[in-house]
Amino acid sequence: MINSFFNWWVIVITLVNIFACYWLIKWTMKSRPDESAAGEATGHTWDGLQELNNPLPKWWLWLFYFTIIFSLAYLVIYPGLGNFKGTLGWTSHNQYDGEVQESDKKYGPIFAAFAAKSIPELSQDAEALKAGERLYSNYCAQCHGADARGNTGFPNLSDNDWLWGGQPEQIKATIMNGRNGVMPSWAAPLGEQGVENVANYVQSLSGRDVDAASAEAGKAQFNTLCVACHGLDGKGNQALGAPNLTDNIWLHGGSAGRIKKTIAGGKNGVMPAHSEFLGNDKSHLLAAYIYSLSN
Repeated sequence: MINSFFNWWVIVITLVNIFACYWLIKWTMKSRPDESAAGEATGHTWDGLQELNNPLPKWWLWLFYFTIIFSLAYLVIYPGLGNFKGTLGWTSHNQYDGEVQESDKKYGPIFAAFAAKSIPELSQDAEALKAGERLYSNYCAQCHGADARGNTGFPNLSDNDWLWGGQPEQIKATIMNGRNGVMPSWAAPLGEQGVENVANYVQSLSGRDVDAASAEAGKAQFNTLCVACHGLDGKGNQALGAPNLTDNIWLHGGSAGRIKKTIAGGKNGVMPAHSEFLGNDKSHLLAAYIYSLSN
């Protein structure tokens, strides 16, 4: 709903434009005292060709009138004039809900049959995987990529590195309920040198060649500030969505600069919940497809 001023603003502007089109047609078709008679030359010549005063064909003229009548009829039947809802009471939400209901009647039994099977079983079913891939393309590829290999900030779903767990029911729970991952900023408590030290220690956990003294200093700070989420061994905690820091797989970039930026500034990751519009059966099938990518 829009307020009263803009409601009338839309109504007036819309109707004035429609009737202005009608007036313009009538005005241009009006005979003038100084113009040539219909069918006679107007006196304008280009490259030996004379312009004749021929009126618009009747069918063309009536086509203009038809568009005006059609627009007025449309605005009576459908919404378009401010807050007026139209005589049919049509809304995009009602049409969408109706189409969803029709789709559920047609395809619901198919998804229910798939949902009756376990996720590991579906991950070996060619027909189920085809249907799951279509769901993935519609709902997941925008973030995780068409090949499911993710991008910076979006996890790779085709490997075996899982933030929240890669077991069938964990994947399904992630799809249905969404996830919120929070990495706090450590710039203030660590300071610039502290961030450098911890970044070196974190890289050393993946076997990288770093400054040993800096990494040793960073280990002490890591054991004070980071173990609560990432664990004493740095292998993370799937219950919290805390990543494994020992496998050289980096969600937000694995360069030294990116790692320091993540430690200093923190990260907030959101995986939206899909249960409301996918429901249990489709989420079950989608989880089977994603499970199949790394198994």
